[in-house]
Amino acid sequence: MAERLGTGLQNRLQQFESAWYLSKDKSITDKSGAFLITNFSITNYELRKLAIILDFCDMKTNNVIQHKTFAFAVRVVNLYKYLNAKLDEKVLSKQLLRCGTSIGANIEEAIGGQSERDFYAKLTISYKEAREARYWIKLLKETLYLSEQEANSLLVDIEEICKIIGSIQKAIKFRNT
Repeated sequence: MAERLGTGLQNRLQQFESAWYLSKDKSITDKSGAFLITNFSITNYELRKLAIILDFCDMKTNNVIQHKTFAFAVRVVNLYKYLNAKLDEKVLSKQLLRCGTSIGANIEEAIGGQSERDFYAKLTISYKEAREARYWIKLLKETLYLSEQEANSLLVDIEEICKIIGSIQKAIKFRNT
């Protein structure tokens, strides 16, 4: 009978433990029983490091925040073109363009980060840029450059991005405590 990995760990390790098992013969198997690693011993600290590596691998292949920030940047670029050409608004829209496209760019840099500290730093910059974008959208709405519907659509997107980035930051902080 296999013992579950990481019974005392939280969050990512709970996902990890539901899929992989540590058997008495010191091998890791997945749910189907296929051997993934054999003949080793592992500590909780090493298990945490393995979970971090798995998170980084997952982030590079299946990344919701990467897709959402790119889609948001495309919306911001199109909004900038509209505000600039049709309404002759150049100052506020330029500010939104800079921070709105910076969110995804910093997410990309975070994914390519050299360390977890580098990853976290770029993620923090993305979060700050997202909050700034929210500010400029609200200002464009209040100054009537954006309709209520247009602004609310963008605000829903940026709130979701903020929540996702904030959750990732909290998970990293939790993991490092």
